[in-house]
Amino acid sequence: MIEVLRAGALTTVQDQGRPGWAHLGVPRSGALDPAALRLANRLVGNPEHAAGLEITLTGCELRFTRAVTVALTGAPVDVLVERRPSDAPPVERQPVERRPGDTGRPLSLPAGATLRIGPARAGVRSWLAVAGGIAVEPVLGSRATDTLSGLGPPPLRDGDRLPVGAPTGPPAPVDLTVAPAVPAGLRLTLHPGPRQDWFTPAALDLLLSTAYAVSPASNRVGARLVGAALPRAVAGELPSEGLVLGAVQVPPDGQPLIFLADHPTTGGYPVIGVVDDVTPLAQARPGTTVTFHGPQR
Repeated sequence: MIEVLRAGALTTVQDQGRPGWAHLGVPRSGALDPAALRLANRLVGNPEHAAGLEITLTGCELRFTRAVTVALTGAPVDVLVERRPSDAPPVERQPVERRPGDTGRPLSLPAGATLRIGPARAGVRSWLAVAGGIAVEPVLGSRATDTLSGLGPPPLRDGDRLPVGAPTGPPAPVDLTVAPAVPAGLRLTLHPGPRQDWFTPAALDLLLSTAYAVSPASNRVGARLVGAALPRAVAGELPSEGLVLGAVQVPPDGQPLIFLADHPTTGGYPVIGVVDDVTPLAQARPGTTVTFHGPQR
């Protein structure tokens, strides 16, 4: 078992999500950076679809009741392993052994060890894989927490206990993997959306020529942007229609919203475009600059 000593701002169980259920109103969910979680799983010998933890901004603290191998990818963080020697005297002030750990490589932990993951020094999210995977009960074929629909296990709280499965393979024989640097700004490819005609001709030019900033109101559902309002050509609202990952929806205030993994499957605000890769937004802190360009530019 994993004992959650400090859950942090938002730590959730995630895997590669539950795609294929949108026709029933179920979003895909899953890790906001699927490749980062796949890498962490490969490092500990798991299948790529195994469930791990997505840790947001402030880090967390976990205790492991048996010896395990773990790996951490994503945002750069400080990692510390603590354990009490087995022959330590049973008194309050027992000696504690401490050693730093590395991200991007397998890390062996003895039974009873505490893993302290510090706040992100850059970016927002880290992904922790444990050999054997997080073995919570799957829902519709996935163990992912969906913060919008409530499917899957709830976000972690202090005192929670998580089951761990049996290891299925040895850790990867690597000493180091290189994590991509967290960029200061993002440049996203935008494809025309189904309701582009609901906006004035100037609106798309405005979207492609001005910079926006990520709002503090962003979350796993969507990245809200702050900047030039996009003028509408058609008043009123649409009947709800299907939404996809990366859809750029524009509410009445004219500020674009990019839907992420926990997005709803339908919505009534017009979609001006669709971003082809939302993965960089997983590490976008509030204030990060976002610009858009067309697929041919």
